[in-house]
Amino acid sequence: MFTLMNRMQYPITQEHPLLSKNPHDLVPFLEIKLYVDNQIPDLSSLNSPRLFATHIPFFSLPKSVHDSSCKFVYLCRNPKDIFVSLWHFTNKLRLQEMGTNSLEETFDMFCRGVTIYGPYWDHVLDYWKESMENPHKVLFLKYEDMKECPTDNLRGIAEFLGCPFSNEEEESGMVEQILKLCSFDTLSNLEINRAGKLSSGEENKAFFRRGEVGDWKNHLPTEMVEKLDHITEQKFSGSGLKF
Repeated sequence: MFTLMNRMQYPITQEHPLLSKNPHDLVPFLEIKLYVDNQIPDLSSLNSPRLFATHIPFFSLPKSVHDSSCKFVYLCRNPKDIFVSLWHFTNKLRLQEMGTNSLEETFDMFCRGVTIYGPYWDHVLDYWKESMENPHKVLFLKYEDMKECPTDNLRGIAEFLGCPFSNEEEESGMVEQILKLCSFDTLSNLEINRAGKLSSGEENKAFFRRGEVGDWKNHLPTEMVEKLDHITEQKFSGSGLKF
């Protein structure tokens, strides 16, 4: 989205910011960077249209955000892959002397909804319902669909954000250039993401693992798969949302 929205200011060249900065440094998190520790950021210093990231549940966002004209692009993922990714990621961030969280312990907490931003299913459903009621405000995307049809989804995001590709951009291969620059393979192999750190201290490589659909099959035993599938079917029942 950073590359898409800033394609006039930052053409895709060897000097593109994404080649020398981690995406988290280019798209600041509301709750992790901008407003953490009761900071009051000067948003007027940021170029418009401003682009932010967040993991905050929709119902937890302030009324001013709900009433604003800002748009949301919400990306979710199959709960089994989400769980495996979360397990690996949180263990990467733990101090060595703390040891690692076991798969079983983390699974139990995930199923009970004990995660940093609340229960996975409630989080997804809130944005899903809002996207159904206000499709002009919330664009609901699935990671699996993005992986399967990246070109169509990128065009869809551009349309939703009000910056569609022109005929000239299409003919020049702009869509393919953005997809290549922003691909998992390209970003994960950059020096900044293999050896660099965020200003908050986390290693950039912690944010890149495999980026594959269905990796849960390499980690979860049958009983865990069945339990997650049962919870998901129960939680999403009647919503029209399926994985």
